[in-house]
Amino acid sequence: MRPVSNVSLITLAGLTLAVGNMVAQSTGQESMVNITPRPRSPAGNAETGPRANIRVDTTLVPIPVSVTDPLRRFVTGLDKEDFRLYEDKVEQEISHLSSEDTPLSVGIVFDTSGSMGAKLSSSRQAVVQFMKTANPEDEFFLVEFNDRPTIAVSFTSSPEEIQSRLTFTSSKGQTALLDSVYMAMTQMKKAHNPRRAILIISDGGDNSSRYTERELRNAVRESDVQIYVIGIYEPVDQRDRTPEEEHGPDLLGALAKETGGRAFEVTNLADLPDVAAKIGMELRNEYVIYYSPHNLDRDGKYRRVQVKLVKKAGLPPLTPSFRTGYYAPTR
Repeated sequence: MRPVSNVSLITLAGLTLAVGNMVAQSTGQESMVNITPRPRSPAGNAETGPRANIRVDTTLVPIPVSVTDPLRRFVTGLDKEDFRLYEDKVEQEISHLSSEDTPLSVGIVFDTSGSMGAKLSSSRQAVVQFMKTANPEDEFFLVEFNDRPTIAVSFTSSPEEIQSRLTFTSSKGQTALLDSVYMAMTQMKKAHNPRRAILIISDGGDNSSRYTERELRNAVRESDVQIYVIGIYEPVDQRDRTPEEEHGPDLLGALAKETGGRAFEVTNLADLPDVAAKIGMELRNEYVIYYSPHNLDRDGKYRRVQVKLVKKAGLPPLTPSFRTGYYAPTR
């Protein structure tokens, strides 16, 4: 067994840093993340905020934000006054800030195409590690895909049901990646929790989908779902891919960034579980900013959002990751 390093909590100038170690690709070492969820607030606490919907039909817009320091450690303990938010370059007033570990609805999009053969075992372990960060109120579903996607497990509160199903997966066929993400976006409309995320585990681009990149981008923009990607790729000098497969990682990376999620490229299979645990940790250490936009026109247009952090003396530069926009309602 390789050495592991545990996540710890440290205090820096009054801020609590939830530490997630970077994947040590240069050394090949794994790090194991142990998460202590934040205490839940009593029922009825107003700080939990309203149900999220990114095609906004109310005057309150939710924007999920994660904050990291230069070492990619997650920063908690920030207040509303530490953030500045802009919509179409116009600063907005932040109504309130939520930082509780609220329940999640998560879709696992799992590649079972022919090229995944030797990678399936490590990919299953990645899902197991991700599920270890779950809370009892979370719910999950599983989309498996090769030539076409299927809902392998509908929404369930039992991580074991997802893990049991993955035990019987086998690799064959081509890769309908775009179709699988689109199916997950559709399934997510049945979610019960306001916070929603999709975790994609795949080794390449698309070569078998009916949906286009443009259709998928539009669906993602209209959703209130964060997308995280674990891309399992061969070293650059060993890759032999079609143009579609070469473009896949760039597309998924762009979708992840646009939704406030992140894409991780993995070339060492031993790193997969640690990366999955890091994603689970990030979801547990998010803020949600709520604001009432100045522009109340119901024109259906896409509104671009930017989040900045107020610099504090004695602290290193902090980096926010956030959803980059939403669609206004139509008349």
